[in-house]
Amino acid sequence: MQKIEARDFTAKTAWAAMDIADIEGATVRLHWTDQPYVWHVNEGEEVFVVLDGSVAMKFRDASGEHEVPLMPGDIFHAENGDEHLAVPNGVARILVIEKRGSV
Repeated sequence: MQKIEARDFTAKTAWAAMDIADIEGATVRLHWTDQPYVWHVNEGEEVFVVLDGSVAMKFRDASGEHEVPLMPGDIFHAENGDEHLAVPNGVARILVIEKRGSV
């Protein structure tokens, strides 16, 4: 068993992560960032939970580009094939659950 103090986790580079668990092909990782990620599409679903800070989650669909603000405790679910981009507002800590090896 392990207690993780997410609010104390830092990293030297944006989107660096602490591996927490590997559960039946899905990884659970704690990310630290102060920079946007890149537009991407995961190979499988992704669950994105903001633990600290705030994030603008951008996504594209047939009707265009959209943005959803995420605050601590908010969850974003990207389905397989959803193009998205996370843009933190300052420092953010995010729990990401996704298929092992996904981008």
